[in-house]
This record gives sequence, C-alpha cells and structure tokens, in this order.
Amino acid sequence: MKVVICSDAAQTRRLAAQVLAQQVQTKPESVLGLATGRTMEAIYAQLAERAQEQSIDFSGVTTFNLDEYIGLTAQHPQSYRYYMQTHLFRLINIPEHNTHVPDGAAEDAEAEARSYESRIAQAGGIDLQLLGLGRTGISGLMNPFPRSMAAPMS
Repeated sequence: MKVVICSDAAQTRRLAAQVLAQQVQTKPESVLGLATGRTMEAIYAQLAERAQEQSIDFSGVTTFNLDEYIGLTAQHPQSYRYYMQTHLFRLINIPEHNTHVPDGAAEDAEAEARSYESRIAQAGGIDLQLLGLGRTGISGLMNPFPRSMAAPMS
C-alpha cells in the first residue's frame, strides 16, 4: 500500500480522481469499489470530467458500492443507487448492468448481503476501493454500534 499525504482536500480529490482514471486506463475491465458522501461528489465530478477530456472508456468497468439503506428502493432520492446515478453513472459510459449497489428493498437483507459478496467474488474481487474518511475518523461507515440500533430507513 502506498500512503500519500496531500496538502489540502482539493489536492486529495484531484489525486483520487486521477488514480481512478489511471486504473481504468491501465485495466479497462477493472472492478471498482465505490463510496458515497459529500467528498465523493467532487471526486466523481472530476473523474467524469477526465473521462470526457481524455476519452476514458468505462464500458468494461464493473462497480460495487459499499452499502445501501435498508428499506429504500433504488429510485428513492436518498438511496445510494440514486446518488451514484446522479453523481457518476449517468456522466460516464458505464453500462447499468455493470454497476452494483446492494438492494436496500430486499426482503432478506442478510441473504442480499451474501448474494452481493458472491457477485463481488464472481467478478474477481475489487481491484481498487475508494473510501472516505469522515471528520470523526470513520471510514466506509465502519462505525460500531449495537445491532439493536440497526433500523430500516423510510
């Protein structure tokens, strides 16, 4: 692993977009792990801009997002699928069937999680994972809380 310390958030976002673009250019059939959040919006905008300027082809790329809200359909404006469509997928030439976000409306969330993990494995695993680091040091929503606090979002 290579650790790069950037001088500010803007430089970090530029570097993240550059690394993602280089990954796709180097390996056009890359499997990318993607995240959501305010930080990602600027990264995805810069990535889409690079894709246009440099004619980066995403048609062979497969993506897997980290998570989704339980209880939300893909069409819900607060769902991560909706977020990804808005901030990245509609801006690049990636086939929808190559984009994967867990099904928040699945009747059995645990079965959906197992199926999702299986799909990642079938794709050959993640080549490059994009994660955000929150102000509190939380990475990829890996904040511990009692299972009893998990609740569907409506």
